Amino acid sequence: MPSLTASPAWQALARHRRDMGAVSTRSLFAADPERYRRFSLEACGIRLDYSKNRITAETLELLTGLARERDLEGLREQLFSGSAINTTENRAVLHTALRQRHDAPVTPDGGPDVIPEVRAVMQRLGAFVDGVRFGSVTGLSGRRFKDVVNIGIGGSDLGPLMVVEALRPYQHPDLRIRFVSNVDGTHLYDTLDWLDPETTLFIITSKTFTTEETMTNARSARDWFLGEGGTEADIGKHFIAVSANTAEVAKFGIGPESTFNFWEWVGGRFSLWSAVGLPMAMAIGMERFDRLLAGAHAMDEHFHTAPLEANMPALLGLLGVWAINFWDAPAHAVVPYDQYLHRLPAYLQQLDMESNGKSVDRDGNRVDYATAPVIFGEPGTNAQHSFFQLLHQGTRPIPVDFLAAAESHNPFGDHHRLLLANMLAQSEALMRGRTAGEARAELEAAGTPAARLDALLPHKVFEGNRPSNALLYKKLDPYTLGALIALYEHKIFVQGVIWNLNSFDQWGVELGKALARTTGAELAGAPAADHDSSTAGQLLWLRERMATES
Repeated sequence: MPSLTASPAWQALARHRRDMGAVSTRSLFAADPERYRRFSLEACGIRLDYSKNRITAETLELLTGLARERDLEGLREQLFSGSAINTTENRAVLHTALRQRHDAPVTPDGGPDVIPEVRAVMQRLGAFVDGVRFGSVTGLSGRRFKDVVNIGIGGSDLGPLMVVEALRPYQHPDLRIRFVSNVDGTHLYDTLDWLDPETTLFIITSKTFTTEETMTNARSARDWFLGEGGTEADIGKHFIAVSANTAEVAKFGIGPESTFNFWEWVGGRFSLWSAVGLPMAMAIGMERFDRLLAGAHAMDEHFHTAPLEANMPALLGLLGVWAINFWDAPAHAVVPYDQYLHRLPAYLQQLDMESNGKSVDRDGNRVDYATAPVIFGEPGTNAQHSFFQLLHQGTRPIPVDFLAAAESHNPFGDHHRLLLANMLAQSEALMRGRTAGEARAELEAAGTPAARLDALLPHKVFEGNRPSNALLYKKLDPYTLGALIALYEHKIFVQGVIWNLNSFDQWGVELGKALARTTGAELAGAPAADHDSSTAGQLLWLRERMATES
């Protein structure tokens, strides 16, 4: 296979980009009244409108041609069949197996079928969740649990936290789900300050059960529990482990009856579908958790079987490649006009940037093209009053995903109509822009004096041609949320295939972790290693003042 930028499909897209340089998206809409119909599709309860991208039918033909040239369909098959596509760790990538609804075997690299074990763990999980929610599983004093605290970080926190927040309307009214991730003691302190140890259940989520931030928080939570009257014998009643490392779990004091397994073929940022989703299941119950899995499976089936030209994850991924590699988009904004999705941008930051934030391809070669964009976002309409100035008039185009529900869980007055009106208006404004002639006419109609008008005019012009996608759904429920998350997972996989990346490892986070073990010891008083002058100076300044405080 030729290098990406030298390939025939890439070169054809580069020529097409040059031809498109003088074409405005506004003019494309004016020339084709059917544009929305041509460039939108629906799957799994989600309506995707991608017509406001700077594309034509030829663009899509060339993009899908690139996908086929890079063997997206073949690698898609390897993803679902259990091939070891995580090549640097020699692992299959089977988060799709966790939500599979049928009984077809999934055999990583020809090994045993994983589906029976997945079902067995989920059955145990369901029994435990029901026990806590209905009061048959209790703590040391026999009282029902009122608070569940999930201690994890990265994929063991971001996904479950996002889902619990997104599905708040479906939560158990008498069970509060809390999350602790930051090793900053303030995060744990502020959480514990509100809790009764007799009615608190801790979930320690870590694949290795050695992650420093998680285990530091877990040990401190255990010390708090023991200091508040709990005993070592009670640890197994109040601490649950979700981990692949049963030996380390046992050292902590948690027995096998209080441990839920997950597997090496589940990447952390793709793990919320497994026992890592325990706090989610606690919040919404197993029936609704199963609906979340069903929505994700429906999107899996769509991605696995739909032709690329009508495949929602494939199209989203290819449109991102078009924006990033051919229009120099440095970032991608995710703006949910749905307050319950306020943690979605943070979740997608890890999902996207940890997967494809790489400069070396699967073959070990340094790439000569842009890869993952910076992902950022906030709920609308808050986002409009923070970073939308950059989106409308910044120097480089930044694509936007707008997400919105037709129905609100909280139909309070006229709020939802106003919310949706803003989403529609912002999307249109980014695409249309405002010409100098239009701006001049508006200023003249407002009676602006000529001298003032000429000074203001450049500031009132909007270039337009700012691409956006709209992801619309009837109402945010477990099924729709499952489909939406899987949509983004597969979009990221598509882009990794195009860029020839391994989207399922994350070696970039390791170096800082290793160095932190040295600096941590030095802050505690160990002799300083040979650091650069900046690190050495900061370390000395902090150590002197830490000593002063103590």
